[in-house]
Amino acid sequence: MKERSLGAAMLQAKCPKCREGNIFPNSIFSYRKLTVVNQRCPNCNAVLIPEPDFFYGAMYISYAFSVALVINVMIILNFFFEDPAVSVYILTVVVANIVLLPLMLRYSKVLYLYWLGKLKYTPADQRS
Repeated sequence: MKERSLGAAMLQAKCPKCREGNIFPNSIFSYRKLTVVNQRCPNCNAVLIPEPDFFYGAMYISYAFSVALVINVMIILNFFFEDPAVSVYILTVVVANIVLLPLMLRYSKVLYLYWLGKLKYTPADQRS
């Protein structure tokens, strides 16, 4: 089987250790259980939640995503419209946040797990 690159594994929310198993048990469209993470990787059995409340730190990444979204919305609105009203900014930011919330929540957890989860990639031929 062809091995997944780091970028592809992160985009597809795969386990950092094997890059095969899913980090999330549910679809991104399952809003009730949007941020539920598997305790262990279904493929390699690696621990995906190393300690209780591990993913609280992912809030900082989610906050950075939200700030970047606000700045980008402001730049785009200023580029396409000449001095829009404050209500236009607020409405556009709120709508964009609601639409992109599932992506921002999930990928903040994925990035946090990859950066601080202490799981190193092990190719399939080296796993026992």
